[in-house]
Amino acid sequence: MAAHAIVAGVGMIPFTTPSRSETYDVMGTRAARAALTDAGLEYSKIQQAYAGYVYGDSTCGQAVVYGLGQTGIPVFNVNNNCSTGSSALYLARQAVESGAADVVLAVGFEQMQRGALTMAYTDRPTPFVRFDEVMDKIQQRDESPFAAQMFGGAGRQYAERYGTSPETFAKISVKSRKHAANNPYAVFRDPLTVEEVLASPHIYGALTRLQCCPPTCGAAAAVLVSEKFAKANGIDASVIIRAQAMTTDFPSTFAENDMTKIVGYDMSKAAAQQVYEASGVSPTDIRVVELHDCFTTNELLTYEAIGLTAEGTAEKFVEDGDNTYGGRVVTNPSGGLLSKGHPLGATGLAQCAELVWQLRGQAEGRQVAGEPKVALQHNIGIGGAAVVTLYEKVS
Repeated sequence: MAAHAIVAGVGMIPFTTPSRSETYDVMGTRAARAALTDAGLEYSKIQQAYAGYVYGDSTCGQAVVYGLGQTGIPVFNVNNNCSTGSSALYLARQAVESGAADVVLAVGFEQMQRGALTMAYTDRPTPFVRFDEVMDKIQQRDESPFAAQMFGGAGRQYAERYGTSPETFAKISVKSRKHAANNPYAVFRDPLTVEEVLASPHIYGALTRLQCCPPTCGAAAAVLVSEKFAKANGIDASVIIRAQAMTTDFPSTFAENDMTKIVGYDMSKAAAQQVYEASGVSPTDIRVVELHDCFTTNELLTYEAIGLTAEGTAEKFVEDGDNTYGGRVVTNPSGGLLSKGHPLGATGLAQCAELVWQLRGQAEGRQVAGEPKVALQHNIGIGGAAVVTLYEKVS
């Protein structure tokens, strides 16, 4: 059996709104230090670091890592839009599994500005040219944020295809807040009703404001080690990365005039299938998932993309309560991006931290019953990249 990377430590700081945020370097260093403490390791043991962020100048990763010390190790800066944090984790896992390093830090952070995401550079082609061309064939553009138009349009097309009600999408926000009530790291923890969600300002398609993740600031980190290092140093080796896959867009993204493809459905499906095949684990074995709910529409689409429910059955999955405690699989016990917030570079590693805590039985009021042995993570970025990771508790 091939050696697996061990998640020796995870760390996270409470996410917050831009007006209350520390600077990125402070946040990132705090999260990294928390992961080192959780692993019981000094920074001097780290041999490589992968730092994920989207909004920042080059070498922000070094600024974060230098807050821990200056040991001369390689530091790699990673930017893959909303899947940046899990992309950093992917590279860290590869470094450990390949034998290139025994102890690797992955840290993600973001100091965001208020308001919807916008393009940073207007004097050069946007990386979304192909996506925009297809979207313009399908739907009318307006002044709403571009991401909301993409994901709102995907939800609209899905609803037209399967007859999904607006209330079903709204129930995802209600579920998110209910889960977040038990998460001290989440920004929004107050309960919501379906009526409140639907009455919030309309954004695009099926989306209202309370169905869109907010711009937030934060950081999270993980320390990965080899099995050899863990054994030699008495490191907790109870959680491993059993399988992981990253995919980018396929021709179908741009060829089918389908907004669900534009927002990464096929990427997510392919990455999940690769993980299931590599691990031998079935979607029916999964009891806890952290998935990319930047909008309620994407959470619903992802239920089907990663195989939690069959195509066309996501509404029943929600209505039956199979996406929450007491149902078949608890999705986003953290509250997800909708409630926890979405600091782009931090999100993938925050998902990692939540699932490691779940597998260790350390999630307190969010703990999924029945001592889950495996946990699934899904993180996407338009442009595009999808990362799906399966964690396993082995001891």
